[in-house]
Amino acid sequence: MISVLQLGVIDYATALRLQQRLVELRKEERIGNLLLLLEHTPVITLGRNAKAANVTASRELLAERSVEVFECDRGGDVTFHGPGQLVGYPIFDLRSFSSQDGKRKSLGAVEYVRRLEEVLIRTCAAFAIPAKRIPGLTGVWTDPETNVDTGHVHGGSDTDALARPAEQHPTAAPAIPDPPTAKIAAIGVHISRGVTSHGFALNVTPDLSFFDLIIPCGITSKPVTSMTKELNKPVAMQDVAHSISRNFGTIFQSQMLWLESLDDLLGHSLGVPVRPPADLRKLHKDKDKDEDTFWA
Repeated sequence: MISVLQLGVIDYATALRLQQRLVELRKEERIGNLLLLLEHTPVITLGRNAKAANVTASRELLAERSVEVFECDRGGDVTFHGPGQLVGYPIFDLRSFSSQDGKRKSLGAVEYVRRLEEVLIRTCAAFAIPAKRIPGLTGVWTDPETNVDTGHVHGGSDTDALARPAEQHPTAAPAIPDPPTAKIAAIGVHISRGVTSHGFALNVTPDLSFFDLIIPCGITSKPVTSMTKELNKPVAMQDVAHSISRNFGTIFQSQMLWLESLDDLLGHSLGVPVRPPADLRKLHKDKDKDEDTFWA
């Protein structure tokens, strides 16, 4: 079973400390697998592989737009989180899931990330947005060449086009090129002793101008998009959250149980502090690196 808890809008520092506490509890087997769904106040996060140069905005501009900056222990480069973006933090013990081929009783890091991508691809498809993976790049990308309903490439075949006499289309409009492939969801995870933290961010209806403050994930060749932009209409965050939950249940072959509050986990407060450690990278230098896996 996977419990689901939706927290609304929460600042990154509080969410980070909450994750750390929940990971401890999961390692101690005091809680089961848990999926946190939330939105963040505007924040730029730098993963363990991040390059500071990929934050292109000045400190003054960041302050003007009320954007915080945090280093964190997930894999990957620079990304942005803010209102209108559905962030998911799975706190999973990968040993509680079997590999797809059935040969291993524990889910590996690569397959775990591929499953997160599949959840996001299916969620986009549920809203008629075709999405895909791109080899060598972690995350989910729009697929303008594919019709999400039929799975077919847009347009007729070349043979059909040649078979139609030109005079039948004297006023045919010129072909409009498909929009470019764009990133609609980012993934960056941390796995310690088989327990996951961090996760994914799906752009539902965020202010995309915030992404102009950074080079997202260090990739300059592809733009960032959102579900609202792709559909050219508003998308309800709650509908996306429920779709995410359903697809987690399918992909991870688990029942999904929605919780009302954090207290439902243990029946008492978790005592989560409101500020993160001053320097997470320094904090993790003293840890056994063999126990940690970072992915983005």
